[in-house]
Amino acid sequence: MNRLIILLAFLGFMVKADNEIYINQVGATLNLDVEQLGSSNLIGGLDAVSGTMTALELSGGSMTLDINQLGDSNKFIGDIVLDSLVGFFEFDGDSNNFQIQVDPTDTYSADGGNYYVDVTGSNNDFELNIATGALAEYPDLDWVINGDSNQLDFTIDVDSATSYVDIDGDSNIVNYDGSGYADGYFYLDQTGNSRTFNITQSSTLASDWLKIISSGDSGTVCIIQNDGGTATSC
Repeated sequence: MNRLIILLAFLGFMVKADNEIYINQVGATLNLDVEQLGSSNLIGGLDAVSGTMTALELSGGSMTLDINQLGDSNKFIGDIVLDSLVGFFEFDGDSNNFQIQVDPTDTYSADGGNYYVDVTGSNNDFELNIATGALAEYPDLDWVINGDSNQLDFTIDVDSATSYVDIDGDSNIVNYDGSGYADGYFYLDQTGNSRTFNITQSSTLASDWLKIISSGDSGTVCIIQNDGGTATSC
């Protein structure tokens, strides 16, 4: 078993932090714990140079990730190729960027992934792509967002995916594109004004499920459910 524990703390008064972590890990099993405190921090790949980003690469059969970035203008970009993932991600701050692709080349099956994301802050961008050929099954996504003007983009090509998203704040945007063979489940609970939801479900067997609870003014909602594995966009 591989285990990496990384703690970067940058504490001070009126001091800007620019911590950078570059990771490329190949192995059967991995436990990775990272905590960054401060602003303008980066977690990315070995091909990056100072101030620019490529995706970190994690490849293996089973992984447990615990990623904490506390501060503003931080970035996390990763490509993860694996069978099973338990991921805990915490972001506390504004103007942060999170991008992750899980098994983008269908090298493994990406089965049984559990993704727990907790966000406190505003003007953050999050992008999650899982699989590209519907080989994966049974991922569980749990997102809790507290803040304004955040954007979440999901592309899920997975069978029996379960997604829970809880948002409290104004002017938040959710773009969800779920495909796969069957049984997509998406639950969205949102409180706040001026929200925008674009949700597409297009499993091959047309056996998807959607529930939205929304409270607030000035919302725009587009929902498409289509069978045959095809869909038009909002």
